[in-house]
Amino acid sequence: MEQTLILNGLRWPRIVSFVSGIGMMAASFLTIRHFFLANYPENIFEGSFCDISAFFNCDSSAFATIAQVVGIPIGYFGLIVGALVALGAVFPSESFERTNTFIAFLNVVGVVVLIVYSVFILGSLCFLCTGFYMFAILSFILFWRFGVGRGQDNFLKRYFRPSLKILVTSFCIAAIGAYGVIQYHQVRKDAQAAIALRIVKQFRELPVVGNPSFISPYWTVRSTEYFEDAP
Repeated sequence: MEQTLILNGLRWPRIVSFVSGIGMMAASFLTIRHFFLANYPENIFEGSFCDISAFFNCDSSAFATIAQVVGIPIGYFGLIVGALVALGAVFPSESFERTNTFIAFLNVVGVVVLIVYSVFILGSLCFLCTGFYMFAILSFILFWRFGVGRGQDNFLKRYFRPSLKILVTSFCIAAIGAYGVIQYHQVRKDAQAAIALRIVKQFRELPVVGNPSFISPYWTVRSTEYFEDAP
């Protein structure tokens, strides 16, 4: 019997494949959550996350043009990929493994594109996205190293033999979920005006900070006494 990733009992590659799927799901869920918190904050204390520096922050990714596709955060697609990989490890079959090999290949190509876009176009890197990237690359390595058909010399036969039945079923289920995400996104947009008023109200209710108890007699370095004359 050919040694494969998920068809040879509960071996460590299958367990790691399941973990990589769960990891992709968790990272994707967190990116979706951050997308809505950043773009539609409900108060003045929400929105920013892991804003460590201009390069290491998640806000740039959340505000990017490609952060959503027709109103669907791209993290949703990662959530579906992770679910398929995890389910493939729980319910192993050759057709499921061939399908996930195909999906893992497309997924890692997308990951490379997103990394290049983030680093060279946005000039930043999101920690949540990086978590997904790591699990996605790990998943692909597992399918490449242990996956069914790994002895195939033909590239297309190795990576492009998915089960149409599984693909169509997964697409239909994902489409239903995507419709729900679009509707939720629209609700958040519609509620933004009311939330904006609430944020202004919260800002105005912040306590007034008085003058310091001690005024230092020393001045910092300054070029002029008057602001309008500053260089």
